[in-house]
Amino acid sequence: MRANPTLIAARLKTPVARAGIVVAREIPNPELTFEESKETPHDALTLAQPIEVAGKRRRRVAVAEAETALAEADSDAVAAEVRSRVRRAYAQLAAAQRRAAETGSLATLAARTTEAARDRFESGAAPRLDVLQAELASMQADNDAMGARAELTAARAELNAQLAREPDTPLEAADELEEGEVPVLETAVAWAIAGSAELRAANRRIEAALARVDLARAGQYPDPTVSGSITHRGEPEFHTGWRASLVMILPLFTHHQGAVAIEERTVEQLRAEREAAEASVRARISAATSRAAALREQALRYRDAMLPRAAEVEAMAEDAYRSGQTNLVSMTQTIQSSRDVRLRGVQAGLDYQLALDDLEQALGAPLPRRSTP
Repeated sequence: MRANPTLIAARLKTPVARAGIVVAREIPNPELTFEESKETPHDALTLAQPIEVAGKRRRRVAVAEAETALAEADSDAVAAEVRSRVRRAYAQLAAAQRRAAETGSLATLAARTTEAARDRFESGAAPRLDVLQAELASMQADNDAMGARAELTAARAELNAQLAREPDTPLEAADELEEGEVPVLETAVAWAIAGSAELRAANRRIEAALARVDLARAGQYPDPTVSGSITHRGEPEFHTGWRASLVMILPLFTHHQGAVAIEERTVEQLRAEREAAEASVRARISAATSRAAALREQALRYRDAMLPRAAEVEAMAEDAYRSGQTNLVSMTQTIQSSRDVRLRGVQAGLDYQLALDDLEQALGAPLPRRSTP
């Protein structure tokens, strides 16, 4: 929120809009005209001042203020998008850390299996083929661990980019993939209606359009121009004289009703879009809530039940192979099965975090602070 360049650029729109308020408050300048002619009076100095009626200046300021509020709402929408990108990048980093740890553990298990195969071969309890197969499995596990470390480096660089930091800046995700809670649907909808950046921007667009309707209606009243002149060299009648005038455009052919109609139809369109946006938000929240709740149960099942059992199976399989109760094929199958469970557990946690981000995007506002379930 402080350093992201995209958000910084979006926030600069607000000062530009505020400058528009200063422009809207300006009063028309008077016009000074000097004339010299062969006719009498030969010289004339005229000062003309347009006068705005029907509250045009006040309504113009109201439009500028509404557009400033809209710029702030648009900035909030960009902030929500940036927060989503940061959250997803953070989840990817947390998943990459977990994946690197899991593949590292499997590589260590494969290395121990290779040592056990060598010990059994040297004791005459296993053929040379077991050693070769174990070494091949260990090399594959090392490659998997190497790839996971590369993904971790890439995920760290991506998050650092969102934070406007150097790609190789040390950075670790402190939260677990299973963290976070799914709100009740009715509560989530209430949060969205109250704090959605999308709906807030829609409301600001309607307010700006209503202000433009008022300004367009005021534009139907012509502004008079009052002028006064001082004349000189009007002999023989006079030497110095004066004259005053009032100029006003008569609205005989053009009444500016079209401009008013355009702005009124725009308000109707924006209100319809606001209703459609609210209906869309409700639908997306319903879908995102259901999906996130299901993925949360899946992630917790992996963490609390499946991964501990996978670790227990690994230990039992290793002991059984070292003692000669099972062969290498059984041990290799155990490692492969454990690898699948571990990586699926990581993916389940990542899917849950991405589902929470989808829910937050549907809300258009940050979820409450996460806590460990």
